[in-house]
Amino acid sequence: MKKLRVLKEVLVRTKASHVLGVYTIFVLCSAFVIFLVEPDIDNYGDALWYCYAVLSTAGFGDVLVTTTIVKILSLLVTIYSTLVIAIVTGVVVNFYTEITELQRKETLTAFMDKLEHLDELSKDELKEISDKVTDFRKKIK
Repeated sequence: MKKLRVLKEVLVRTKASHVLGVYTIFVLCSAFVIFLVEPDIDNYGDALWYCYAVLSTAGFGDVLVTTTIVKILSLLVTIYSTLVIAIVTGVVVNFYTEITELQRKETLTAFMDKLEHLDELSKDELKEISDKVTDFRKKIK
């Protein structure tokens, strides 16, 4: 749950949620225009399928568009999809960076808390701290 909350926070903070929302509306509206204009597409579901083929750059070839407006919309959907994928990739990298930093801070805080109360720790807990320090030194060499 914490990871989802951080992801949502990252999406909102970076305004990527707005980008994804506008992108979704653009694709749905493009599919509707394609459904209305393109003679070879008989229903909205097929128009959505065509948009999926275009935005994924798969181009399955099961639909060949003939009207200029649909060709232009296809080009716009492809370009917009590429930009959105770049933005989402950046957001995901940011998300994992924040999660890693959060985990590091939590671990460091717990470790510092133990160091502040050394006189209250058992021999096993002191041994555990010593082992962690030894492991840490091996990793940084």
